[in-house]
Amino acid sequence: MLKVKNSNGGMKKPKINMTTRGQSRRKVIIPMTRANTELIVNSAHIHTTNINKCLKNSNSNIVADFIHFNTNGIIIMTNKPVSNLNLSTIEKYLKSMQNITLESIESPCLPKSKSYMKIIGLSYLSELGVLSPDYIKGVLAKSHLFKDVILALKLHIIKASPKSDKAVVWVDIWDSQSSSCTKNIINH
Repeated sequence: MLKVKNSNGGMKKPKINMTTRGQSRRKVIIPMTRANTELIVNSAHIHTTNINKCLKNSNSNIVADFIHFNTNGIIIMTNKPVSNLNLSTIEKYLKSMQNITLESIESPCLPKSKSYMKIIGLSYLSELGVLSPDYIKGVLAKSHLFKDVILALKLHIIKASPKSDKAVVWVDIWDSQSSSCTKNIINH
């Protein structure tokens, strides 16, 4: 009798329905200074409620679940992926807050990931001497393929082999989670 009473009685273990890997598309990242972050996080429940009111007034079905801080600003978690209209609604609310330094709040954005690409077949030596990262940046800025691309890290240029005149350039760019920028550049 004790054995039956103390056992789980056929209850199943709880299971996780969904897991996410990497960046979540339900995050809204708002870069800002540490002082602004602390002001917002200290009364996060009030700001979450106010953001939800603003989203409801703009006829959105998005709901802000909670706000937490990051080293670069705050992150607002929502129930669904957000659109550009929702981002602008959140930005308007943040810019209307009192006791906040407006200049230090940047526009809200969705999480991005880094894409690592390499450019091969370039000559290591040019008319100006050895290829430099600044020269490559200038060429990329003039190219229509890299029009809206933001570099994540400094370019790296290596010589393919000691006896070769060919260079390999490693480019790290910020990209959306669907890798739309990278898809437009590869093999062109």
